[in-house]
Amino acid sequence: MTSLAMIEAAATRLQGHIRRTPLLGSPFLDEIAGRRILVKAENLQHTGSFKARGGWAALSAMDKATLKRGVIAYSSGNHAQGIARAAAHHGAPATILMPSDSPRIKIENTRALGAEVVLYDRAVQDREKIGGDLARDRNLTLVKPFDNEQVIAGQGTCGFEIADQAKALRVEQAEVLVNCGGGGLTSGIALALEARAPKMVVRPCEPVGYDDTARSLISGRIECNEATTGSICDAILTPSPGTLTFPIIKRLCGPGLVVPEADALRAMALAFSRLKIVLEPGGAISLAAALFHGDQISTDTVIVVATGGNVDPCVFAQALETLDA
Repeated sequence: MTSLAMIEAAATRLQGHIRRTPLLGSPFLDEIAGRRILVKAENLQHTGSFKARGGWAALSAMDKATLKRGVIAYSSGNHAQGIARAAAHHGAPATILMPSDSPRIKIENTRALGAEVVLYDRAVQDREKIGGDLARDRNLTLVKPFDNEQVIAGQGTCGFEIADQAKALRVEQAEVLVNCGGGGLTSGIALALEARAPKMVVRPCEPVGYDDTARSLISGRIECNEATTGSICDAILTPSPGTLTFPIIKRLCGPGLVVPEADALRAMALAFSRLKIVLEPGGAISLAAALFHGDQISTDTVIVVATGGNVDPCVFAQALETLDA
C-alpha cells in the first residue's frame, strides 16, 4: 500500500520535472459560493493535468531494463499524456490504449508526445483485458491510471503542495474537493494531508450517473457504474473505485459530492472569466460542487482541485455560452 514515505520519495524524484501549480482565489467566486474558495490549478501542470505527477513517479521508479522494454497504459487522455511525456524523457517506448470517443485533443497530444495510440470502444470492450493482452504479447509493463502504488504516490505530491500553500495563507481547516474517477488523486491527496494538514478533509466529487465512489462510501464496499460512457466528464469516468485506492478513501475521506454536468459547464465558464484558466468538464466538477452545492459543505474555506484543462474547443464554447444564459 502507498505510504507517506513513498509520497516523500516521489516528491524528491519529481523535483525539476513537475510544476508547483498555484493556489488561486477570486472574490467573485467567494461571493457566489458564500465562503472562501481556493483553486489548486492542476490544469496548469505539464500535459494539462495532475496525471503528469503519477506518470513521472511511476516511470522514474522503474529500472533501466524495464524502461527499455517499454510501458503500456490505458486512459481517456490525461494519464495517457502523463505516461507518454514521462516515457519520452526516460527513453521508454509507450503504447497507450484510449477510448475511440476520447476528446480529439487528448488523442492528438498523446501521439505528439511520441506514444503509439491504440483505440478501443469502451461501450463494448474491456480495457483491462485489452491492456493486459497487449502487455503480455509485447512484454510491456502496464502502468494503471490509479491502481498503482507509485502513481498514487505521485498524485500525493499535490497534497503536499496544498498543505504548504494553505499554511502560507494561514488556512488550517478546509474541505478539499477532488474530482474523482478511480481515486488515485483522491487517495494520494488524502494520505498527504493526513500527515501534513490533518484538519483538512478530502471530499471526492463526481458527475451525476457516475457516482461510484460516493455510493461506495455509503455502502462501505466497492460499487460499480452501470455506464462507462456518455458523459462529457470523460476524464473521471471509471467503472468503479480502485482496489488500492478505495480502502484509503474509505478510511480518510468525507462523503462524496455528486454534481450535474450542466453545473460543470457553468463552473468552467466562471473559472475562465474570473480566474482566467481553462478547465475540462471532468476537471471542473469539484469547482461546481463548491460554487453551487455549498449546502453540503461545512467549512468556511474550501480548497478545490481543478484537475485538468484538456478540453475540445466545441465543448469549451458550449461552456462559455452559459455566461449569457
